[in-house]
Amino acid sequence: MTTTVLKGRRIAILAADGVERIELERPRQALDDAGAVTDIVSITSGEIQARDHDLEDAGTFVVDQLVGKVSVDDYEALLLPGGTVNPDKLRMEPAAVKFVRDFVESGKPVASICHGPWSFVEADVARGRRLTSWPSIRTDLRNAGAEVVDEQVVTDGNITTSRSPDDLPAFCERIVQEFANAAQSAGAGGRA
Repeated sequence: MTTTVLKGRRIAILAADGVERIELERPRQALDDAGAVTDIVSITSGEIQARDHDLEDAGTFVVDQLVGKVSVDDYEALLLPGGTVNPDKLRMEPAAVKFVRDFVESGKPVASICHGPWSFVEADVARGRRLTSWPSIRTDLRNAGAEVVDEQVVTDGNITTSRSPDDLPAFCERIVQEFANAAQSAGAGGRA
């Protein structure tokens, strides 16, 4: 079913080489189906290499924008897909870390799945948040001050997180809902 609850809303998808293909592709499709305009924002231009189960080559995605050339003001929401290598590369790039931090601090919605929440650790925005993630990074999230839970999808304020590709149906439904609610709030009372 196609809906237009996000009609014309610009959504940034921050990703780098090693992104888990399904974790970028499925949420992006859900957002596009809801009428959003999605941009892949990365630390390098050209294309980023996707993976399947972290190990297998899964093609590429075209990069639309460089993270150092855009700002939170250019987008209504942010999606952080996982894959083990992807967030590790992003956390080594100061412009990517700043982009994540600025987004969370802006109050605009941010969604992340699997290993993606690792970016919250580096951006120092996990403290006091209720989050979920892939099991192997939960200790890092706890050490960064997050309350970590093992649930399919969790929303705490403007951050929505999910555990794994198995949770994609619930994650996709929730992010469309959260991004639409934020868009409605911004429209009713100015920019969020």
